[in-house]
Amino acid sequence: MSRRQFTRRRFLATTAAASAVAIGAPYVRTSRAAGRLSVGFWDHWVPGANDTLTAICQEWAKKENVELKIDYITSQGNKIMMTATAESQAQSGHDVLQFLAWYPLSLAKSLEPLDDVMGGLLKQNGKVSPAIEYLGRSEGHWLGVPAVTGTQVKPPCARIDLLKSQCGIDVQAMYPAGRPPTRDAEHWTWDNFVVAAEKAFKAGNPFGLGLGQTTDSVDWVGSLFASYGAQLVDAKGNITVKSDAVRRVLEYSQRLVKALPPDVFAWDDASNNRYLISGQGSLIFNPPSAWAVAKRDNLKVAEQLWTFEMPKGPQGRYAPFLPFLWGVWKFSKNKPAAKSLLAHLLQRQNVERIVNASGGYDIPSFESMRDFKVWEQVEPPKGTVYHYPPRTQVTWMAGAPAPASIAQQMYVQAINTKMIARCTQGGDSIDKTIGWAASELEGYMRS
Repeated sequence: MSRRQFTRRRFLATTAAASAVAIGAPYVRTSRAAGRLSVGFWDHWVPGANDTLTAICQEWAKKENVELKIDYITSQGNKIMMTATAESQAQSGHDVLQFLAWYPLSLAKSLEPLDDVMGGLLKQNGKVSPAIEYLGRSEGHWLGVPAVTGTQVKPPCARIDLLKSQCGIDVQAMYPAGRPPTRDAEHWTWDNFVVAAEKAFKAGNPFGLGLGQTTDSVDWVGSLFASYGAQLVDAKGNITVKSDAVRRVLEYSQRLVKALPPDVFAWDDASNNRYLISGQGSLIFNPPSAWAVAKRDNLKVAEQLWTFEMPKGPQGRYAPFLPFLWGVWKFSKNKPAAKSLLAHLLQRQNVERIVNASGGYDIPSFESMRDFKVWEQVEPPKGTVYHYPPRTQVTWMAGAPAPASIAQQMYVQAINTKMIARCTQGGDSIDKTIGWAASELEGYMRS
């Protein structure tokens, strides 16, 4: 755990350029929050992003007369997840904590309902991503609000030059900066995607699509399955893996894998980034982190990168989504202040400041907040991440729509990528692979 104490000097330094605009929060309270509050946030990888979040929190604390303590907790070594589990078991710790994806649902008994906060935010900002509804609600109650920092989607990030010269695809014509997708984007389908992958492979610059057991691999494969309507378990908990849709995805994968680097089944979340930045790869599925590092380490590659939408399948276009949520423990000693802070953080003006501080990496879960200027302005090349926010795609959490207790096991065990491995590398037929998956899913039901 990385704990950073905030001195008066650091506070003044980080808030020097902060806006003094007063914002009325949708969460209504009868008195000023006051008292003490302890908060645990995810430790952002973008330099300066933590400082902006701190400034916003300290502005609120000064107004509300709250003594605020902020810890930034790294995700390396799963420490932020371990912190959530440990505090839930001990019934002691921070008042407010940032949770990755599944954790509000798995720790629901320890979390304070946030219906009052979310009710006001939804009325003010409109609907949130479907995946946030899926991950943030249980038995009709909101267990968390959508965190801004760290929430990401993982669409294609590709080489403009290589896709044009090797695959005959002009990504800037399909997805122009500052404008909606053109009609050409309708041809950006999984069927045409595999054809492009084969051309890139033949030309010596394959697509770098991980098929390991870490989040980058699980997330994009989950979206591939969703775009074909290939559910392994339905919303009622019924095992539905024995379907034509699942078979079609596996048949498709058998063709696609032949056009990928041979070691993709051993890749972790850094492998695809390195592959693209090195200049060898022509396309990966990733948030703008690979592009950001390329700006520092290989500018010639960065100048040719363009982020755009996922390929479309028979059931639609699904963007791999990995969100964070902010929650309040039931054992918190200052719930009014905790709720007030969360409502303050999710005001549009504050969300935009947070997104700007990350260079557009962070994705707001409120769909009305996908129009910030930062995505149009960052460069090189200018507009490179304009189509990173999902405006015409469905954000999708791998494992959905299965009940959370089952979906989480599917996600952690990487059952989707293991299915592809078994029928492409392991020597199993598609029928045998589906039978294996059904058996695994039955085991999840019993556990």
